[in-house]
This record gives sequence, C-alpha cells and structure tokens, in this order.
Amino acid sequence: MAGPVFTLDSSPKIDGDGRITFYVFICALISATGGLMFGYDIGISGGVTAMDDFLEKFFPAVYARKLRTHENNYCKFNSQRLQAFTSSLYLAAMVATFLAAWVCKKYGRRPTMRAASLFFLGGVALTAGAVNLPMLIIGRILLGLGVGFANQDTKLFGRFVIKM
Repeated sequence: MAGPVFTLDSSPKIDGDGRITFYVFICALISATGGLMFGYDIGISGGVTAMDDFLEKFFPAVYARKLRTHENNYCKFNSQRLQAFTSSLYLAAMVATFLAAWVCKKYGRRPTMRAASLFFLGGVALTAGAVNLPMLIIGRILLGLGVGFANQDTKLFGRFVIKM
C-alpha cells in the first residue's frame, strides 16, 4: 500500500522569471477558448433544438408532434433525425481527437490549430447557411472536427506556454 510522500524543501521551484507577458496572456487565452468550445456548443444546440422556428424549418414532424402532444422532459423529441443533428458534432469530435493527436505529433501544434480553425470556419459557414438537414449535419460534423482538434491541441499549447 502506497503512502504519502513528504519533502523537507518547501520552496517552490520556478523556472524563469514568472512574468505574465502579452504573449503568455494570448497563449493562455487561446488555450482557455479551446476548452470553452465544447461547453458553448452544448448550450447552443440545446437552446436551438427548443426553438419553434428551427424545428419548423428542419424538423417539421417534430414540430407538429410538439404542437399536438404534452411535452415530457424525459423524452421531449422522439426523432432519429434530430438525434443525428445533435450527436453528429460529439461523435465527430471524439474521432477528431484521436486524429488530431497523430497530426499534432507529426506536424506540430500550430498546423493542428490551423486545421481546427479551418474546420470551424467551414462548419460555421455551412450551419449558418444551411437550407436542408444534410447541409446542417455536415456543418455540425465540421464543427465537431474543429472541436476535437482544438480540444486535443489547445491544452498542449497552454501547457507548453506555462512551462516556458
């Protein structure tokens, strides 16, 4: 059974002068923003799927059922198409995280973060201009790839800067 480890040296070990420069601030901001993207999307997609205008345009069967029946918090929308819309980002992010680890190891942090940005830009363009469900889901998949790449890489970026 392992026990606690105690040391006699209580002085903190700091490599460098420990100043917060503009560069360190920007790098920490990038790192924090990468972590916020996942939580932000959870809030946005939850709010959007409750909007009547959104349901009427992309999920008319769900909208009609919502008007006819009493809502239940356990199973509010019983639609595989709506579930595909919601889960496509998360599944793409999970796959992209593994792919991003390989890309980051082979090409480095900056190209991986640039790829995440390009995925985000493509996903935002497709979801903002979506006229049908396949376009919306492809945009969500691109957003998921961006989230996966960013979540894999921005943490490494922040850790690297803090250790500098």
